[in-house]
Amino acid sequence: MWSCMAHNETLDSVDYRLCQDLGFVISVFSLIYLIVCFPVGLCYSTLLVVVNLSNKMTMTMPDVYFVNIAIAGLMLNLVAPVELLGPSFTQWPLWEHNNEIYITLLILFNISSLVIMYSTTLLSLDYYIERALPRTYMSSVYNTKHVCGFVWGGAVLTSFSSLLFYVCNHVSTKIIECSKMQNKEAADTIMLFIGYVVPVMAVLYALVLILRIRKESTPLDLDSARLDPSTHSLLLASVCIQILLWTPYYMILLVHTMLNPGREFSRQNSSTHSFLRCMSMLLAFSSSFVIPLLYKRMNKNFSQKLKELLKQLICREQACPHEQSLAQQAIT
Repeated sequence: MWSCMAHNETLDSVDYRLCQDLGFVISVFSLIYLIVCFPVGLCYSTLLVVVNLSNKMTMTMPDVYFVNIAIAGLMLNLVAPVELLGPSFTQWPLWEHNNEIYITLLILFNISSLVIMYSTTLLSLDYYIERALPRTYMSSVYNTKHVCGFVWGGAVLTSFSSLLFYVCNHVSTKIIECSKMQNKEAADTIMLFIGYVVPVMAVLYALVLILRIRKESTPLDLDSARLDPSTHSLLLASVCIQILLWTPYYMILLVHTMLNPGREFSRQNSSTHSFLRCMSMLLAFSSSFVIPLLYKRMNKNFSQKLKELLKQLICREQACPHEQSLAQQAIT
């Protein structure tokens, strides 16, 4: 629970009032997210997945990556209500800290963050390959689906370190060697390096390569198999937004890993650190609704696919007018 009683200060002290104010701000932002952002993200992420999977034949390489990002966003949407209604974010929590709940949320959050970051990274690299080496089919939809499968598998394996940390906390009295693994800073360092440093460096490298490609039209640009030109703007916008939304979380993680684990924060710094950590997680949760909204707005084919899907659902039980006319023509 966001409690300021640990400060052991009088109710009129500056540190106590600061802690109360920061806790109230976090509670308000959490409530706004749950009322506005959570349902919007859940709706648009579901639409992105359903619309694309119902039109598999027309999916392109970027669509596959955005579907994976949307699925990871749905997983974040499962974590967000439990986390935001918990003791770390609100002054009126609906549940108390529990090891099983904590480690489950941590694993799901880590898997989602890894899938989102690496899907964004591979989208950038595959887009460059598509622009630089057209007709090679190195970045085909078929290959992309297999790559995304490896991304999910790698995310699960990487998050396994959190599970080991949890297990060692329970069996440390029985297994002496397990005490060496009771280091949360080591697990955070692994997540920081694998989940942020590596993908950000790869994204920057891909963006440099993409921006070096000449923008002049070539005969290959007239090929119907080439990606839609609007994909370039969608790619740049989504990559920049993902990095902006996830950087604060990993910077807080960096600060936490660099500090001496035995060092105690001062009362004011402890409240500020908790506030910044909560705000960084809120920004990370925001990626679950910002990216689907961006995809819906900037992808020219999404609206048409959605209309076709709705038309198919409406016409499932009874033939549509154009289908009836075609049937009558066939009879005559």
